[in-house]
Amino acid sequence: MDVVTSAISHISEIACPPCQTALSLMENHVKNDYLGGHLPTRLKGLDDALCGGIPFGALTELVGPAGIGKTQFCLKLSLLAALPTSYGGLDGCAIYIDTESKFNSRRLIEIAENSFPEIFHLKGMAQKLAGRIVVLRPTSLTEFTESLQQIKLSLLQHRVKLLLIDSMAALLSNECEWDQKASRQDSLGWHMSFLKSLSEFSRIPVVVTNQVRAQSSDYASSYPFQVHVRDQSIRNSERSESHLVGALGFNWAHAVNIRLILEAHSGKRFIKVAKSPISPPLAFPYFVSSSGITLETDNGIEVAGPDINTIRCQGMVLRIP
Repeated sequence: MDVVTSAISHISEIACPPCQTALSLMENHVKNDYLGGHLPTRLKGLDDALCGGIPFGALTELVGPAGIGKTQFCLKLSLLAALPTSYGGLDGCAIYIDTESKFNSRRLIEIAENSFPEIFHLKGMAQKLAGRIVVLRPTSLTEFTESLQQIKLSLLQHRVKLLLIDSMAALLSNECEWDQKASRQDSLGWHMSFLKSLSEFSRIPVVVTNQVRAQSSDYASSYPFQVHVRDQSIRNSERSESHLVGALGFNWAHAVNIRLILEAHSGKRFIKVAKSPISPPLAFPYFVSSSGITLETDNGIEVAGPDINTIRCQGMVLRIP
């Protein structure tokens, strides 16, 4: 019996990770600084809030209604990944998975010309940057899954520094009806786990856009502690009988590391840090110009309570799980 107990104890010591202090974690982070890092968005207020930008080794979500600027954001990020490090870029390739055929090369060039005129007009630079952005257009979930498998094998070989998926929700909505929850959630669960492991394994930022969909106000709150939110939504039912929620649901919402909500109200657009382990909830007013998304001010507006996860679109109150 003693031999068995000793063997179990020995196996446990090998299998279980050792305890670490905050100091040891900090020292390890400094020692392995190459494992960290961020892709700056060039939106100063947002970069400051996220301690540098879109983090490496993490899954970042952009969620909002159609036409709010999610693809504009993605186009700018792909350029920043391709930009030389001397100009604040990652000097690598970006893989852009375009599931809705929204990628527009002319718009990409327009953003580049107006954002980085000092480098984009150098001889051959436009072709070099554009050649670093690889666009894939899977027409089905099966093709998308095959693309992910190929991407994992080529990440290190081709200096891939960013993976963009615009959008994940479109693929799932094309494959199965929304009422087939079990099938959709099973498929989403596998892809969600794969993308998270891919980002951690390769230490690159993975950015995924999420659509919104209508949901009855009866389901505006899904947890017992959100009763006050449900009661308030019922009182406001004369303004809106339904809500828009994140199309990928609660499991996806909990899985992402960073969530940025893009919304519009009071005649302005806002990008809101709704979920982050390092930033408080903040909202930044922005507009879309010839150079892409531009913040009106670098000073974020503090957000609290139910407003953190609320999406507004031109006065209509919409909530996302």
